[in-house]
Formats: sequence, C-alpha cells, structure tokens
Amino acid sequence: MNQTKNLTDKVILITGGSSGMGEQIAYEAAKRGAVVVVSARRAELLADVVERCQILSGKQAYGFPCDVSDPDSCDELIEKVDRTVGAVDVLANVAGFGIFENYLDIDFKDVRSMFAVNVLGLMYLTQHYAAKMVTRGHGQIVNFSSQAGKIATPKSSVYSATKFAIVGFSNALRLELKPFGVQVLTICPGPITTSFFSKADPSGDYIEKVKQFALEPEALAKKIVDAFLTNKREINAPWYMEAAGRFYVLFPHVGDVLAGSIFNQK
Repeated sequence: MNQTKNLTDKVILITGGSSGMGEQIAYEAAKRGAVVVVSARRAELLADVVERCQILSGKQAYGFPCDVSDPDSCDELIEKVDRTVGAVDVLANVAGFGIFENYLDIDFKDVRSMFAVNVLGLMYLTQHYAAKMVTRGHGQIVNFSSQAGKIATPKSSVYSATKFAIVGFSNALRLELKPFGVQVLTICPGPITTSFFSKADPSGDYIEKVKQFALEPEALAKKIVDAFLTNKREINAPWYMEAAGRFYVLFPHVGDVLAGSIFNQK
C-alpha cells in the first residue's frame, strides 16, 4: 500500500534543487502533487528539473537562480517566489557543500564560503519564510544537516562546524516556532551517493571507501518528503550512524577514539 503523503497544491521551495538531494526531493514532492520551486546557482540545470517536476506533478513548477551565500540574491529569490508563486508551505534548505581538508591547511576563504552557504544563507531564507508561516499559523522549515553535525572526524572540522551549527539552530528554532503551528525538521544523513564528493574529496578515495554504506538519494528523498508537514523532529540515516551518535554523547572518550579511527575514512 502506498503510504506517501498527499502534498497536492502545497508549495515546496527547495534550495540546492538543481542536483543531488535537492533534485531528488523535488521529484518526490512533485510525485505527490506539490507545486515545486527549485533554486540553485547553476541556472542551466534548473530547466531540466522544472520540466521533470511538471511531468510528475501535472502542474506548474518553477526554477529561480539563487546564490544563497549572497543576501541580495536571496532577496531576489524571495521577491520572485512571492510575486510569481505565492505563499510557501515548506522551505527545504538543502543547498550546501563541504571541503575535506586538515584545518591547518585549509584556505580561510573556503571557511567563509562554507559558513556563508551552509549556515548563513539557510538562516537568512529561514527568517523570511518562518515569519510568513507564523503569520499564517502553519508551515515547515526543513534544514539539511549531516551526521557530521553529530560526530566530527578529522579533515571535516569546518564542514562539521557548519553542520553542528545547523543542528543547534534548528533545535532552538523548533522551540520558538512550535507555539505558532510551524514545524522544524532537521535532516542528518551519512554519506550519500551524489556529486557532493566531487568537491568535498576530488580524489574519490572517501566515497570509494564508504560506498557500501552510502545512502541512495532516491530512498532518502522519500523518507524526507514523508515527513513534510508533519511534526517529525529529526531524520537520521543510516540507523547505525544515529546509534553511534547517541553512543558518542554517552561515552565521549571512546567516541573520540572511534571518530579518529573507524569513522575516519577520509
């Protein structure tokens, strides 16, 4: 039996929607009747995603270029969505990237860029759309973190810092918005077989080492969209990484040993 949630005519705005998890979430939402709005820096890729969403949903879909690290670009996106589409029911903050490198070697420009995209852009758009949702008394903010936001490992110091920030931000925001009927969902996945690693680890060594454990984006997208417009608090995958995160909190010294050895495959 199909247990998928009906999202007919719900407006779903997805950042990072031109590829990877954002793209798959867009398709899954479209299958359930949503009006999908995707944004990304690579405008040339958005048209194909929009076309497929329209085929899957049977309704209009939209694609607007946006660099979430640039507040002016975010303002342009907000203006286009408000004018062209209308009220947003779900904001899915998926845009993000990582660079796996020892902290003493990393270029600080990359540090600033990771925080600008992964954290500040997410927070900027969230402030606007959460305020609109509070006024209407319903809606959902979906923030894409990572298991790296639960367990930090070598060569992921900056990336993990951005993802820890998202977890903390989401936890506090959830409490602030709950009285107004607005939900906050945090997504904390392990490695996913997407193009993320072409930038994070151009050598390809890491994804090769963990590919037997890596998540398939289509299956994860279904799980995420299942939780749209529900009161689900968090999605952690795979289950054994969630268990490892809980173990880390309870036994931090042992966790440090594991994070520096078994979990360190970069």
